[in-house]
Amino acid sequence: MSTKKFLFYTLFSLFILSSSAFAQPVPALDENIPHLVTFGGEGETGWGDDDFVQIIFFSIPETFDAPIFIRVYDPDTGGTIDEPKGEWDTMMRYSVYGGDGAASEEDARRSNLEGNYLSGNLLATRSFAENPRYDNNWYTFGPFNPTEGELLPEYGGYIFKLVIEGAEGDDGNLYKLFLTTEGSENRPVEGAFAFYFKYKFRLHNDVNEVSHIYPYMTSEVIAIKQSNFDWDNDGFIRIISPTKNGEILRTSGDDNWTDSRHTIDEGDHNSSLDIQMIKKKSNLVKDNNVVIFLENQYGELMPFYSIPIGGIPEYKYSIGIKPKK
Repeated sequence: MSTKKFLFYTLFSLFILSSSAFAQPVPALDENIPHLVTFGGEGETGWGDDDFVQIIFFSIPETFDAPIFIRVYDPDTGGTIDEPKGEWDTMMRYSVYGGDGAASEEDARRSNLEGNYLSGNLLATRSFAENPRYDNNWYTFGPFNPTEGELLPEYGGYIFKLVIEGAEGDDGNLYKLFLTTEGSENRPVEGAFAFYFKYKFRLHNDVNEVSHIYPYMTSEVIAIKQSNFDWDNDGFIRIISPTKNGEILRTSGDDNWTDSRHTIDEGDHNSSLDIQMIKKKSNLVKDNNVVIFLENQYGELMPFYSIPIGGIPEYKYSIGIKPKK
């Protein structure tokens, strides 16, 4: 990591820690996404999962010194919210990593799962097949001492990595996560947040619901490339920012990737983008699972954050009217 980039992330993490926003649910409330999704490793990519693994990072402030827990809602497959493909035969494996390399290992932050993405120290793991005990219920990993994470000031503190893998089968597992101070209930960790470089989730089955993701633009970003998979031609994706009032992103069809490039103006620096996913109003596409990631002009993956840093951006419309002489 360059000195300039390290300095930026250090300043950015200080900005995060000074915020009063707590956002440890994943998906977060401001994202308005119903569930995350991961399919069994023998699944078909056309159902909306390109590689059957999801990686979520949690950042804990260096000043936080109490135990933390990571909770998973509906971790098994076979329940009312999951997506069957024939008989239920899927096993999901959840693994929590900390220590050196958990997040700093570049392979853990790529768009393709090659190399050492299971980096760091394995702190806890458990596999779930069909089990009614966990339908619409929580399973808790922990407690963990925050210092068991990897200390990365550029990402806000101690980092824990949760890897969700479709170990067997072909069904779809839908679930939610929560970073908490309690093992039996969801209480946010003050100053903590989640981030992800490649995001896989289920869209609403209500055409009136709009989902969001929030990447943050630094002063170094002059262009972005977005890539999405298996959008199924379900409406459109647009950007709202201080300078963009609904710039349209190219969207994919069934079982394929597409991408588009977009310039980032100076007015969008030091601000989040609001990438809005808007379903089409006719011919409802049900149970639509989507994959998306973002790169800067150097081809580096950019994180999405569980909170819109600096608040949800709004378009700042202005007309350069010259006064009469």
